[in-house]
Amino acid sequence: MSIQEQQETLNFQAEVKQLLHLVTHSLYSNKEIFLRELISNASDAADKLRFEALGDAALYENESELKIWVNYDKEARTITIRDNGIGMSREEVIENLGTIAKSGTREFLAKLGSEKTPDANLIGQFGVGFYSAFVVADQVEVKTRRAGMNADQGVYWSSAGEGEYIIKNTVKPQRGTEVILHLREGEDEFLDSWRLRGIITKYSDHILLPIMMLKPETFIGDEKDEPKKASTEEEVVNKATALWTLPKSKIQDEEYKELYKHIAHDFEDPLLWSHNKVEGKLEYISLLYIPARAPFDLWNRDRKQGLKLYVHRVFIMDDAEQLLPGYLRFVRGIVDSNDLPLNVSREILQNSHVIDSIRSGCVKRILDMLEDLSQTDAEKYEKFWIQFGQVLKEGVGEDFANRDKIAGLLRFSSTKADSPEQNVMLKDYVARMAPEQNKIYYVIADSFNAAKNSPHLEIFRKKGIEVLLLHDRVDEWMASFLPEFAGKTFQSVTKGTVDLGSIENKEEQEKTKQSEEEFKDFIQETKKVLGEKVKDVRLTERLIDSPCCLVVDDQDPSIHLQNMLKAAGQNFPVSQPIFEINPQHPLILKMKAETNTQQFQEWATLLFEQAQLVQGTPLEDPATFIKRMNTLLLKI
Repeated sequence: MSIQEQQETLNFQAEVKQLLHLVTHSLYSNKEIFLRELISNASDAADKLRFEALGDAALYENESELKIWVNYDKEARTITIRDNGIGMSREEVIENLGTIAKSGTREFLAKLGSEKTPDANLIGQFGVGFYSAFVVADQVEVKTRRAGMNADQGVYWSSAGEGEYIIKNTVKPQRGTEVILHLREGEDEFLDSWRLRGIITKYSDHILLPIMMLKPETFIGDEKDEPKKASTEEEVVNKATALWTLPKSKIQDEEYKELYKHIAHDFEDPLLWSHNKVEGKLEYISLLYIPARAPFDLWNRDRKQGLKLYVHRVFIMDDAEQLLPGYLRFVRGIVDSNDLPLNVSREILQNSHVIDSIRSGCVKRILDMLEDLSQTDAEKYEKFWIQFGQVLKEGVGEDFANRDKIAGLLRFSSTKADSPEQNVMLKDYVARMAPEQNKIYYVIADSFNAAKNSPHLEIFRKKGIEVLLLHDRVDEWMASFLPEFAGKTFQSVTKGTVDLGSIENKEEQEKTKQSEEEFKDFIQETKKVLGEKVKDVRLTERLIDSPCCLVVDDQDPSIHLQNMLKAAGQNFPVSQPIFEINPQHPLILKMKAETNTQQFQEWATLLFEQAQLVQGTPLEDPATFIKRMNTLLLKI
């Protein structure tokens, strides 16, 4: 089959079409980033070649000096970015240029597309690198050949960035990738050597590879009489140094920010960073960044995560997840080690004491960085918490060694402000506790309003006791790994009995004992009606305005957790709730005075089902519940 016969015209994946539309209509205010993105892609291609060549030096094809070339042609109105990196096969071109493999892309793009002014920073999450070319070009050509393949296995790709692209085989003697941009009308500003050099200096000075351009055009003789003579001599236009190896005092903030955008493929500046050189038994450099915004696929289990790993300045891998625990998966950055072999594999990383030490050091740096931020810039830390707070909570259960430090970084809503903003630190809660209070109280619910309005809080509100309002999905899991803080134990207000110790006065205790005797028969009758639906029926000390509620014993899983597991289709041993009733409530007194057995049963069942609804437990028979409630309402 000839090369021509292998030509195909293929449609872009639907998500790519959406992304192309968003890119061309949202990045117009910062068009010059197209060059940064394409150079960054070329740099990544060189890194991948270096890594693969560690196991197969023949991939260099007798050309081991890796470079990036940027050229332009005023007459043809084109800009060309070329590299001699790993290149792509036909299948890789279709996968990388025609599809987006990230899970959840379609939903996220649909949401962005519905906005009047899509946020360009959010669009940057997709690593739009290549597609940014269409901001300035109405036609883009790609010529590429993967290292190790024959010259006649090159691939040609072309598209106008609308709905389809052409792909065919071609002859390409040199490995690597060449991207040719045919500029749109009105974009001639980029057909200028100094303009392109300025962009490279601004965004790509830190790229390790030399970025080559022809020397600027020169004049022969008198400027007025002699035409310009095009130079054929190349020169390096970037610093081409490993930025992280330089002393911190010699690196500008803007350089740190641009390096972050390169390694994270992010359009936004990082929130903060930490640059450290470790010497002693181990020698390594870490440059760790906290992004300003969470990626849309942060909760996707298949999402690639981890730091870029270098050994002796040689790129090894892009997503060394062994260097960070899962709860810090949002951190981006670089680790450059002098103690690992160049042929290090993922298997070696999993069983390396060197990696364990580097991981421990990186975790400490990140937690220290966050702790310092929380103490010096509360506003900035709040931004971090909004983006990554739920992920950080995972660390309570994942990282026992740092649990106390992580607990100090947590933020919660509470009854002190009754606001959904999570800005309460545990140390501040403890500082506000009454001298006789020995527990940190909390309630967990599906939403802030459900937590704030929980009937279980009534006695605590009356006594002025602050309760933490937990309403993130991870909170139930987190709470199971957080038994105490600063010597104070955690206590769910929906578990066990209410023991306020000396906070509760003797008069209240005597009143409770008296009520227990008066309601003895009432409790027994209610137990008979509810049967196996409940573990027990008892009088409550936690309710003031509500007639009843459901609780569980201290050792049983909470009702909220049981609801979550059931909704997820998980099998688990069911633990029946305890039905607590408020002996002072008018409905309970009316029920106690009821002499009609059937009416009593209806009241008992109705109140129990109401308590289930308050806890977020779905009713087995909602229609009967409504019918029962309507019948009783008509009799009042």
